[in-house]
Amino acid sequence: MLTLVSWLFIALGVATALAIALDVAKRPQPMAIMNVTWPITGLYMPVFGWWAYARMGRAAPEAGHESQHNHGEGHEHGHAYHHHDDKPKWQGVFVSATHCGGGCTAGDVVTAPLATLTGFALLGSAVLGHFVLAFIGAYLFGILFQYLPIRGMSDSGPRKALIDAIKADTFSLIAFQAGMYVWMLIAIHGWMGEMNAFSVTFWFMMQIAMLIGFATSYPANWILIDRGIKHAM
Repeated sequence: MLTLVSWLFIALGVATALAIALDVAKRPQPMAIMNVTWPITGLYMPVFGWWAYARMGRAAPEAGHESQHNHGEGHEHGHAYHHHDDKPKWQGVFVSATHCGGGCTAGDVVTAPLATLTGFALLGSAVLGHFVLAFIGAYLFGILFQYLPIRGMSDSGPRKALIDAIKADTFSLIAFQAGMYVWMLIAIHGWMGEMNAFSVTFWFMMQIAMLIGFATSYPANWILIDRGIKHAM
């Protein structure tokens, strides 16, 4: 039964991601990295991810194209983050959390199969090995997802952009990964048994873990935005 449910939710996640990706192709995002982030969000938010995208992130076809044409790399970094200033704050924080979640999810998806294939372990624990590799991958992708828009939409040099990206993403990334790890530990000891990235049940559990990670990163993003370290998107 669990395997069937796993296939169902994974299929729904892939379908949601594809639907968002197709729509984004017609309605490009003002911030280019969100063209990747929104489909990734659909992977771990089956069906609901489409609603979130349509409600909080969908650009008008012509406006999206014009925005990319007119607001290229020479514009201020602040403009990129404040494109949706008319949103309620909770929505701006939500989109900022999806941005964090996009980098974390990309890193987790890349590193999980590597951990399984190599049998990587730390202190004799394959679970700890998975978690450490996942954190490294999530951190690298998360910082990259922050760095690219900062470099593309501001006059910051590489060093300053990297420092800003680290400041903006580290706390929220740790919060996201912590939420994921708590759920995966519950799943391992409850019914999954092992971290096998070639099992559909593993990816269903990861889907749930990413949702929980999103929830735990939301207050972190709120704090960062309140303190002016990040801007609501």
